[in-house]
Amino acid sequence: VSAALKQGQITPTELCQKCLSLIKKTKFLNAYITVSEEMALKQAEESEKRYKKGQSLGDLDGIPIAVKDNFSTSGIETTCASNMLKGYVPPYNATVVQKLLDQGALLMGKTNLDEFAMGSGSTDGAFGPVKNPWSYSKQYREKRQQKPHDEKEDSNWLITGGSSGGSAAAVSAFTCFVALGSDTGGSTRNPAAHCGLVGLKPSYGLVSRHGLIPLVNSMDVPGILTRYVEDAAIVLGMLAGHDPRDSTTVQDPVKPFTLPILTDVSKLCIGIPKEYHLPELSNEVRALWSKAADLFESEGAKVIEVSLPHTSFSIVCYHILCTSEVASNMARFDGLEYGHRCDTDVSTEAMYAATRREGFNDVVRGRILSGNFFLLKENYENYFIKAQKVRRLIANDFVNVFNSGVDVLLTPTTLREAVPYLEFIKEDNSTRSAQDDIFTQAVNLAGLPAVSVPVALSNQGLPIGLQFIGRAFYDQQLLTIAKWFEKKVQFPVIQLQEFMDDYSSVLKNEKLTSVSLKQ
Repeated sequence: VSAALKQGQITPTELCQKCLSLIKKTKFLNAYITVSEEMALKQAEESEKRYKKGQSLGDLDGIPIAVKDNFSTSGIETTCASNMLKGYVPPYNATVVQKLLDQGALLMGKTNLDEFAMGSGSTDGAFGPVKNPWSYSKQYREKRQQKPHDEKEDSNWLITGGSSGGSAAAVSAFTCFVALGSDTGGSTRNPAAHCGLVGLKPSYGLVSRHGLIPLVNSMDVPGILTRYVEDAAIVLGMLAGHDPRDSTTVQDPVKPFTLPILTDVSKLCIGIPKEYHLPELSNEVRALWSKAADLFESEGAKVIEVSLPHTSFSIVCYHILCTSEVASNMARFDGLEYGHRCDTDVSTEAMYAATRREGFNDVVRGRILSGNFFLLKENYENYFIKAQKVRRLIANDFVNVFNSGVDVLLTPTTLREAVPYLEFIKEDNSTRSAQDDIFTQAVNLAGLPAVSVPVALSNQGLPIGLQFIGRAFYDQQLLTIAKWFEKKVQFPVIQLQEFMDDYSSVLKNEKLTSVSLKQ
């Protein structure tokens, strides 16, 4: 798309209008909470002037993007999909948002999520659940022998995964070409796997968290959702680096993430963690995981089984540390400074209680209660401190494996393909999160980079993704290997022709195979 803009085959304004048209056509997906149409068109106008002068800012100039609604955006409502922050308009941009805008990106809007990013389905937000675009794809419909989309009749739509489901749906439905998510335990990689996208969780500290409304400060990382690995690498190169407003970011300057073309994998060592062979893993995912390992082996790479012995403790460890930090972070929402405030004026305490009861959903309140329990004086040593020690053991497991000569780990991203909404909501939020993030949470506990890459369609015509995990701050190596793998597997593009009629002009150029809708 960037090439088309540079060659004058399409203007930023035309591209922006096409994406805005698609956002309206796919409104039933509920991917966006706020659409910033006026701002996007103004940014497109500015971009067009730069292109006419031959002063393009780079690969992102004029490219439509979307941002998860837990990143602060100056002058645009930022709700975290909650009643608590309905109407809250930040006075500043998150660092990552500002960096993208400085590169000339067009902000199409803010995307839907689970309330305060607590969930794995994008079904628990105050603005309703997000629908997976693959529910309406030709590939899935043909397998189910369904009629084309009729939103009134269709109740068996699929979840996107979460919590960055809105961002994943936005990219998957071609309403933008890059979207920011956040990743605390898999919230970018999980929806990427379910929506047939690349979902990148960078190394902790590589990308600034300033302006990302915190869930778990020690695990949160801004995530990147794109259709291709190369795109994710380009965006990461623009976002990475020290930020004086985030003391956890790397101090050294970061070089651009240009990915070398990998032709020979014979010097690589790929690790397969034996603890990830879970009985709950679907047969299809297990078979694709095995095929992927065989692919590396057939090309000369060394593929070995490795052990991450403390993996079985990661779910409990994650739950204790996550809810403890949530309890602390959510304390700021008291109805005094910003966000929702109830009408109760009996006493300050009554106002606090009523505000938080009205502003938070059951999931958020449940996690606050759990976290405060773990932080009680009599429980602190037995729960929080013990979980921190286990976290160190989990991190050391990865260090030991990488020190043994392994370059990357290859694992599933999720237990199975996307499931219908009605099936998903049979379980409670905590159970769902524990199951759906089982392969992804340990990466956040250890602060490592990981990327989910779409591999193939299941028998039902739905995407399945596999995860590559790298050594801390070896993001470039991780993405180089992921790009090689992506090229080998040739994942098919989603076919959403009934929404795409007016979009074909963007994609007429045969050279633009990377965005072709008719593969």
